[in-house]
Amino acid sequence: MIFDVGPLEVVALAAVAVFVFGPDKLPRMITETMGFVRRVREFSDSTKQEIQKELGPEFEEFDFQDLNPKTFVRKQLAAHADDFGLKEIQDLRSGVAKDTHEAAATIRATHTHALDKAELGAAAGKE
Repeated sequence: MIFDVGPLEVVALAAVAVFVFGPDKLPRMITETMGFVRRVREFSDSTKQEIQKELGPEFEEFDFQDLNPKTFVRKQLAAHADDFGLKEIQDLRSGVAKDTHEAAATIRATHTHALDKAELGAAAGKE
């Protein structure tokens, strides 16, 4: 969605529209606006189809979303991951994560063992 409009804002816009256009003209204005939006969408779709037709058969799978830089980069990385050495980076990352988890487990075990010893020493001192 292009506009980030919440429910309260929609109600406020509707109240302003009723106040500005009046309850008798509002249904006609909504109908005209919806017709305008429909014509713009049809024009946009036909323009996209015309551009794809003019580009030729080698661009049959071309999607206008590919013009978004994020989408373009994701597709290129997915297609050429091995060329960029991303598999090695992902392997390195998973190795570091595994080592980190093992180190944390060792620290927890050592800490727990030290606490247990301290509790046993304290219990023995009270007796």
